[in-house]
Amino acid sequence: MGFFERLGNLFRGFLGVFVGGLESKHPEAVYDAAIQGRQEEYQKLMKAVSGIVYLRNKIQKDLDEKTASLQEIQAQIPEAVKQGEEQIALQLIEQKNGLTAEIDHLQADLAQTAQDAERHKQDLMTFQGEIQKLRDERDRMLARNESAKVRLAIQEQLSGLSVEADLKALDHVRESIHKMEAQADVAREVGGASGESKIQKIRDAAKSTAAAAELEHYKMQLGLTSAEGGSKDLGATQPQAEKTI
Repeated sequence: MGFFERLGNLFRGFLGVFVGGLESKHPEAVYDAAIQGRQEEYQKLMKAVSGIVYLRNKIQKDLDEKTASLQEIQAQIPEAVKQGEEQIALQLIEQKNGLTAEIDHLQADLAQTAQDAERHKQDLMTFQGEIQKLRDERDRMLARNESAKVRLAIQEQLSGLSVEADLKALDHVRESIHKMEAQADVAREVGGASGESKIQKIRDAAKSTAAAAELEHYKMQLGLTSAEGGSKDLGATQPQAEKTI
């Protein structure tokens, strides 16, 4: 396909819109132009094949007529000879020979024309298949083109979205939660330490009381204090202790 023919097809595909870089933006017009070009070629081939088929039929008709004439002449020659019409018989023989040559020529032409007709009919079928394949390809590729457009649009939308602000906000929330948890831990630890110190004071006081009671017990055993709780003079009790010993 030449440049001007291609350009003309594209103009028809775009319905008069100027074609340049728009081919990629309007693939359906390019496919439609290509399909239309195939259809035009198909019509031309169809016309040519029709002419060949017409010629084949014409040759077949001429062949049938001349074959019938030959059969008549072949039947007339013996009759002319029987009647002694040698001159007529010679004319009939010449006609027979001429018809035989013409029939041979027609048979050769018919064979060639029939072969051409069959070959071009196969070309027509091939053209039909190519046109259908091109239509299928157009539908398939246009569907893929639309799908690609959708994916690109989605990708552009996604690329235009910034997640940095959301991530920063999440970091702030996490940090705030961690700080609140830390404050709760500190409050718990401080509160626990205060209660523990009180308990420790109670324990220390209890130990002091027990120690004092135990000291008094020892004093009573040693006679250093009376049951009423009065303390004796250490100097007065010393000899008694020694006497006891």
